[in-house]
Amino acid sequence: MPAAVRPLFRPLPMLALLSAALAWPLAANASDAHAPAKPEAKADAHAPAKADAHAPAKANAHAPPAKADAHAPAHAPAKADAAGHGAPPGDPMDKLREKLAQKLGAVKAPDAASPYVVRVVAKAGDTGHGDSHAPARPAARSSKPSAADLVAKLRAERAAGQDGHAAHWAYGGEVGPERWGDLKPEFSQCGNGKRQSPIDIRGGVKVDLEPIQFDYRTTNFRVVDNGHTIQVNLGGGNSIEVQGRRYELLQFHFHRPSEERIDGRQFDMVAHLVHKDPEGRLAVVAVLLDRGSAHPLVQSVWNNLPLEKGMEMVAATEMDVNQLLPADRRYFTYMGSLTTPPCSEGVLWLVMRQPQPISVDQVGVFSRLYPMNARPIQQASGRLIKQSN
Repeated sequence: MPAAVRPLFRPLPMLALLSAALAWPLAANASDAHAPAKPEAKADAHAPAKADAHAPAKANAHAPPAKADAHAPAHAPAKADAAGHGAPPGDPMDKLREKLAQKLGAVKAPDAASPYVVRVVAKAGDTGHGDSHAPARPAARSSKPSAADLVAKLRAERAAGQDGHAAHWAYGGEVGPERWGDLKPEFSQCGNGKRQSPIDIRGGVKVDLEPIQFDYRTTNFRVVDNGHTIQVNLGGGNSIEVQGRRYELLQFHFHRPSEERIDGRQFDMVAHLVHKDPEGRLAVVAVLLDRGSAHPLVQSVWNNLPLEKGMEMVAATEMDVNQLLPADRRYFTYMGSLTTPPCSEGVLWLVMRQPQPISVDQVGVFSRLYPMNARPIQQASGRLIKQSN
């Protein structure tokens, strides 16, 4: 096999072989810079060779450079240039070879002796049968996000809220109570607080607790479904006084089942009456609701339920919150937290010992909206619980 043809038989893809095959006629006539020139006739060793002005000079790596002939015609064939184009300009085979090489994505092999050896660059989907000496192309990084990225994005969206205003939380799933502390920095106490609510009230110390001074009166009210419970917003003028502080009643809302337990017992529902003093401290009165007869105040709330979440229904009648309180005003008390995010601590809890009745139908109305909206029991962590004698 001629030395000038050997570069064509490097390991090439099938398309590159086709390109090389088209270049074969040109390569066969090209001179090898390292091969000795073939003599056309037997030369006399003692006679100087005469240069033919009209014949192209053959390249010889060991021969002295030929002198330019002033009488050589201007249309003499051009010598091979540095780019390796040795064919005369306008050669149809040269044009065909170049077009085919461009289509195949071929480039000249810089390590080949002949300028007509080409290499096809591997494209996406190549089976890997190309030049074994060509450097491997790094795999493109996948733009598909990982599962961890998707989870982080989901948590961030839920933490910020779809509307960007409030963190979304719920009583189950990925944003349930066990995740509240991770949803937003302001909710951190839901996960790492030391005085969290609700608790299972056990082992209360019996003492002569001062009575809670309830100063409730008839007032107007509005009912709202806030997406977590049914809440009743009240007009001003309702308050309690306990432990030397006066707290104004802001609103009350419901949970099913009861969040608090007494000696392990859980009740059908509970109403939480939220109060605040002038310094911003909170006190919550919890009224347990147990299955029995219909409760008139609860029924007045159900009568004014809004038709959509987030809507607020202004009641046409007024409400006397005293109807919600049991006749027996003895209570348990301890320091805890809000039972919903942000789970702020430093809340004074006042849990009435006597439950109030609520009918099965009334429980069923709330259950259609919120079958379960109670936070799990939290650790008492050795906190002091006192109860009325």
